[in-house]
Amino acid sequence: MLSAPLVNRTGLHPGGVAPIREHTEIEEELHEKANIDYDHVCIIENPSVAVLYEDALVYETGTAITSSGALTAYSGSKTGRSPKDKRIVQEPGSEKEVWWGPVNKPMSPEVWRINRERAIDYLNTRKRIYVVDGYAGWDPRYRISVRVVCARAYHALFMRNMLIRPTQEELKTFHPDYTIYNAGGFPANRYTEGMTSTTSVAINFAEKELVILGTEYAGEMKKGILTVFFYEMPVLHNVLTLHSSANVGKNGDVSVFFGLSGTGKTTLSADPQRALIGDDEHCWTDTGIFNVEGGCYAKAINLSAEKEPEIFNAIRFGTVLENVVFDPNTRVVDYDDTTLTENTRAAYPIEYIPNALIPCVAPNHPTNIILLCCDARGALPPISKLNPEQVMYHFISGYTSKVAGTEEGVTEPTATFSACFAQPFLALPPIRYARMLAEKIKENKANAWLLNTGWIRGAAGKGGERCPLKYTRAILDAVHNGELVKQEYESYPVFNLSIPKSCPGVPAEILNPKRCWTAGEEDYKQNVHALAKLFTENFQLFSADATEEVIAAGPQI
Repeated sequence: MLSAPLVNRTGLHPGGVAPIREHTEIEEELHEKANIDYDHVCIIENPSVAVLYEDALVYETGTAITSSGALTAYSGSKTGRSPKDKRIVQEPGSEKEVWWGPVNKPMSPEVWRINRERAIDYLNTRKRIYVVDGYAGWDPRYRISVRVVCARAYHALFMRNMLIRPTQEELKTFHPDYTIYNAGGFPANRYTEGMTSTTSVAINFAEKELVILGTEYAGEMKKGILTVFFYEMPVLHNVLTLHSSANVGKNGDVSVFFGLSGTGKTTLSADPQRALIGDDEHCWTDTGIFNVEGGCYAKAINLSAEKEPEIFNAIRFGTVLENVVFDPNTRVVDYDDTTLTENTRAAYPIEYIPNALIPCVAPNHPTNIILLCCDARGALPPISKLNPEQVMYHFISGYTSKVAGTEEGVTEPTATFSACFAQPFLALPPIRYARMLAEKIKENKANAWLLNTGWIRGAAGKGGERCPLKYTRAILDAVHNGELVKQEYESYPVFNLSIPKSCPGVPAEILNPKRCWTAGEEDYKQNVHALAKLFTENFQLFSADATEEVIAAGPQI
């Protein structure tokens, strides 16, 4: 059904006069709630993929249809998130719950109103704006209705993919719990109190709104909803939100994967022998796991059909490719080209993955919790079994490492820590999520593992090598089929981890770094102690809220 009969794509008659007609329910709601000027702005309600393709190609720069049928889009100067510009409105209902600090900086209600007004004013200057309605959360008990109001077709298509798409019947009675006003093409006033730049991404838990200014990177909308889940699920429902991927085996065994960029979270969860529940955001309830999103947001850098066939084949009509470079004649994408950014992305509906579990709700509680890291020092074993206190310690730490040569100025392995593997998106103190996770694991008798996909036999560039994927896969297979938990274990010094002496399909010597270190015992000790010290220093940020047992679960130098 057309939202504006007899109207061209600008919202006006060919003569330039606005038509006289009855306004739709969505138009009335936006006018009443946000003063959107429906007489001068064409509001395109829940458009189809084809309509969004047409509008993107006609009205937006940097868009094209690639040889695979996907739509390319350019996000402008911001090709990644702006975590330093994230704000939470400080209001009585949530201020005692929020984890205030460098991640969640407070914004006053007065400044919020200024920024919201600025966003609405900008949207009212557009000839057309888009409304996309969808759900976040596959479990009907906890799903949140989200309305996206934006000025770019690219943003509308992105969120159409990332949210769970309502049926036509559901749209008839749809009313949003949260609304996103994306005015990313217009800057914030950096002289407004509390602003540090022309970018502002602000969430108001009381008003249930998200306002975006000064960045057109689509991922801000997706991650804004994740922060909403990190707040609402624990506070209102005692449900644990997880920044993780998840899959399920043929016997119903569920695995949850945590991991920062480069650790293999997406690659390892995309297992052809297991059904994908989701690749990034989940919640753990009293009955099991459910996916928050209706789509996937995969990294596209160095993508190939050989390495990641499921993702490669999902890039077709309906998919948004963000900031990629392509041949202007053939429209073939060069996934190795980092001219615009290394953070190239593909956003597509989850049903584009052949073995996706639809609806994305796990049939059981998780059997295995897998914390992934990529340790470039080679000091951590390839696999360790964790007790509840160790789970809390390593979950709060959220460790991985950057490798020398991958970034300018990085000359040796550099440790990176992100609390709960989700620090930029957390709404509450990390210890709260860690306690909930440990309780869930204990209640459901799940196994917890620390899986290191990084270096073995030594440090990166100093005699070590990246653990072959075939060994990591073999370890993971042994986790899933229950063989690994049956092995004989030994204690790994300093980190006091419990490690298996053997694993089917894996050379026994690489399971203990001390036994396979190529540069000698002294070099081994230096690397282990150096990493242990970094863990200890990082955890001091959280030690005031942690128990003695959790602190003792970390490395002891």
